[in-house]
Amino acid sequence: MIGTLLAIPFGATDFGPVADADAIGFPSPFHFGAPQFQVAAIISMCVVMVVSMTESTADMLALGEIVDRPADERTIAAGLRADTLGSALSPLFNGFMCSAFAQNIGLVAMTRIRSRYVVATGGGFLVLMGLCPMAASLIAVVPRPVLGGAGVVLFGSVAASGIQTLVKAGLDRDDNILIVAVSLAVGIIPITAPDFYHAFPQTVRIVLDSGISTGCVAAVALNLVFHHLGRAREQAGATTGAVPLARQPIS
Repeated sequence: MIGTLLAIPFGATDFGPVADADAIGFPSPFHFGAPQFQVAAIISMCVVMVVSMTESTADMLALGEIVDRPADERTIAAGLRADTLGSALSPLFNGFMCSAFAQNIGLVAMTRIRSRYVVATGGGFLVLMGLCPMAASLIAVVPRPVLGGAGVVLFGSVAASGIQTLVKAGLDRDDNILIVAVSLAVGIIPITAPDFYHAFPQTVRIVLDSGISTGCVAAVALNLVFHHLGRAREQAGATTGAVPLARQPIS
């Protein structure tokens, strides 16, 4: 609010959207037409939904670390049910799938406000803005430099929480470092090189063009290779008395 007020004398704010907005407005169901069902789109959305649930799980784990209340299996399951319920209802009113908003985790870390009543009040404001276009247009008044200044702290806090979580994942082991390094690199590719996967079919690019999707797939695949397939081979070798090649002395 202070940043927006300071931006007014510099002409960086535009109150036009507030004057043109209606006081009350209700979304019309299926505004863009009746739903269509295509196999490729369904498969892609299922993959994206799994990735979204993975992101939500990571957000809940990070939030648990911030508020000193680690998220257990029951908490994560309840959060994922809320995400999927919202994702099922949102398209009826022309919205997108629902997912945990990582910036809010950074907001909690920055303000140290942990009360669930504050969260409920924030939800009430979101409902108000959904039914009152004039209230929602107030968000558009905030200048981009002000949002950018807040975003630096918010995204930085999210990154710091992620680093704290990774530290507890055993980064003293080379295989874990390799998983993190490759997953981050693969996830950055669609951002730094948007046309990197241009030769792939469009249905495949729906997943590959998302850094979250590709990074998640790489992390899961590498985790299976190093921590499950590799462990099964070591256990089989221990049963037969064989010594894994990687642990044999080099002559």
